[in-house]
Amino acid sequence: MATGNSTREPAMRLVGVERRYREGEGALAILRGANLDLYPGEMVALVAPSGTGKSTLLHVAGLLERPDGGDVLVGRQSTRDMRDSERTRMRREEIGFVYQSHHLLPEFSALENVVLPQMIRGLSRKEASSRAGELLSFLGLGERLAHRPAELSGGEQQRVAIARAVANAPRLLLADEPTGNLDPQTAAHVFQTMVSLVQASGVAALIATHNLDLAARMDRRVTLRDGRVVETD
Repeated sequence: MATGNSTREPAMRLVGVERRYREGEGALAILRGANLDLYPGEMVALVAPSGTGKSTLLHVAGLLERPDGGDVLVGRQSTRDMRDSERTRMRREEIGFVYQSHHLLPEFSALENVVLPQMIRGLSRKEASSRAGELLSFLGLGERLAHRPAELSGGEQQRVAIARAVANAPRLLLADEPTGNLDPQTAAHVFQTMVSLVQASGVAALIATHNLDLAARMDRRVTLRDGRVVETD
């Protein structure tokens, strides 16, 4: 997949990120100077035991939480001093999210679920529908466009969620156990669609997973140790 990272600019950088939560009268440090560069077109597996800060790292990287120290750079742009409205705009335009549960809107079709975030960004229904149809067809769902989530299998639902996450052509795709609710065969199929999408779109992907087989197929693997990001074999 991705090669030659040293000659390219990161899609996102975490620089000395710190995150603490109040615990009684003190504070619990979760991230302690975490650094991570994510490059276009690569998939990075985040594999770490529960309770070590995986979700916190994803929330900070996705601008859902502000770090207590350090900075998150999207492209070359620092987000440290951004207003909440600016962070919201950047999340909408530059970052896509996929979770363990698909969180699709049950009353809308697969196509409509992928159209909506594009219309929120300002695209016309015609433009959004065209892109949604292309994305879903690329992910093997061309014949399921009119189906609602309840009419789709678990793997199909998750592929719709992936299409929705990249509908606005983000720089970064963040995924938290995206295959955790799927059987091994379906998980492998959904993962392969993500690989194809990352390669075709050039998005940078950070994927938290407990599935070591899938992690081994990504470009890099990192873990969290004492609140810092560490590369692992």
